[in-house]
Amino acid sequence: MTGIFVGKGTIPLELLPRLANRHGLIAGATGTGKTVTLQILAEGFSRIGVPVFMADVKGDLAGMSRAGEPKPKLDDRAAALGIQLDHRAFPVVFWDLEGKNGHPVRATISDLGPLLLARLLGLNDIQTGVLNLAFKLADDEGLLLLDLKDLRAMLVFVAENARALTLRYGSVSSASVGAIQRALLALETQGADRFFGEPMLDIADLLALDAAGAGQISILAADRLMQQPQLYGTFLLWLLSELFEQLPEVGDPDRPRLVFFFDEAHLLFEDAPKALVDKVEQVVRLIRSKGVGVYFVTQNPLDIPESVLAQLGNRVQHALRAFSPRDQRAVRAAAETFRTNPRLDTAAVITEMGVGEALVSLLDEKGRPGIVERALIRPPDSRLGPITPAERAQTIAASPVGDRYDRTIDRESAYERLAAQHEQPPPDDRDSRDPPAPNPTRRGPWSEPAPRADPYERPAGRPAGRAPSSRPAPARTRESPEEAFFKSMARSVGSSLGRQIVRGVLGSILRR
Repeated sequence: MTGIFVGKGTIPLELLPRLANRHGLIAGATGTGKTVTLQILAEGFSRIGVPVFMADVKGDLAGMSRAGEPKPKLDDRAAALGIQLDHRAFPVVFWDLEGKNGHPVRATISDLGPLLLARLLGLNDIQTGVLNLAFKLADDEGLLLLDLKDLRAMLVFVAENARALTLRYGSVSSASVGAIQRALLALETQGADRFFGEPMLDIADLLALDAAGAGQISILAADRLMQQPQLYGTFLLWLLSELFEQLPEVGDPDRPRLVFFFDEAHLLFEDAPKALVDKVEQVVRLIRSKGVGVYFVTQNPLDIPESVLAQLGNRVQHALRAFSPRDQRAVRAAAETFRTNPRLDTAAVITEMGVGEALVSLLDEKGRPGIVERALIRPPDSRLGPITPAERAQTIAASPVGDRYDRTIDRESAYERLAAQHEQPPPDDRDSRDPPAPNPTRRGPWSEPAPRADPYERPAGRPAGRAPSSRPAPARTRESPEEAFFKSMARSVGSSLGRQIVRGVLGSILRR
């Protein structure tokens, strides 16, 4: 299998498919050509049958769904590289968290997990502990947390039963529960509630090929999503964790199973706690054996933590501007990460390159970083730039997955279960001669206490006119809410062991 032609310096530079799952970095200042590099890599992967997932933060990548058109600048660059452009379209599926510019992308609250959700909500350590308590209690009781109303109902139950829960799960502060509820309300007003629910995204739908064997390019419309950077970073990290947990080990295949481009990667690591950065490093390090390549796209290499940057073997560095001390440090850091080329002053070249040029270092056949080359990046075969709304609508209508995702599913979950427990039983209007029927409603720890019977009321089923016995009825002790809670927990131990929910490395559910 031939490599993916990236550009040409003193020699042609090709990305080897066998080593594409060793991850990569595309960096450079705004307007230096990062989007074109991302586009030609995605085209190359699709051409050899590798599916691609990427976020379109400016709307420019949507043009991959349409064939390119002859343009003098692109044609001149192709002639300088000695190649002939094959103007063609690629199989594209559009996705959108809001469901406006693509098929809706959803995840359940349970699958997102408490770690990512806490970061999305901006919770402190104490509030994160309360959120973890709510997740653990929902798991123990077999309550599904699918959307925001499920989580809200669970938090209400936690606050109402804080005293009983303290003995088993630890102390619960009503102030912390209130802070989480306010954060959820703010998230909902931003429209993020459309992300939580079902049907959840099936990873298999990102691994598809078209009829000709070309890899599907899944493009997430992220132009509006960029206004909510926490949601953007959390979603992409959740998707990465889903790939890590669901895909089987494949070792080192001859080509990746999927390539994942993480544009504007600084949004993932900005203000991220160390625990989350450690998890990202773990996923990036281990997901290679699942056949997934992760490529971070950012303006400044310093945006990526060193522990993650060390995992990125294939690198394309576009121009950087050294206008400030931080920019100068970034230039030196970028130059030092390349394998030295004695013919180049790497630090100087980084600030001198024009649009369409880049410093390129790709892994060789032995997995070693190649000597850095100043290269001219090839132009794309598909359209360079956005598409019209009509063209986008046409692509969405022809998508093979629209029937599965365009309708929302709202099945019974924690909200419905908890609401049912609070409902009072309907009044008994049966004939007085009928024997009393047992109440089938299971009374859990959140149930309202049963009303105390009137001692002078004639019991159902007793013949009319017969006096009640003068012997007093035996005293009956009324259960406290705490006692009822723990009895319910004891009854559910056997069944809860059979439905144990296992959470993965980033908190999402590991389905078996």
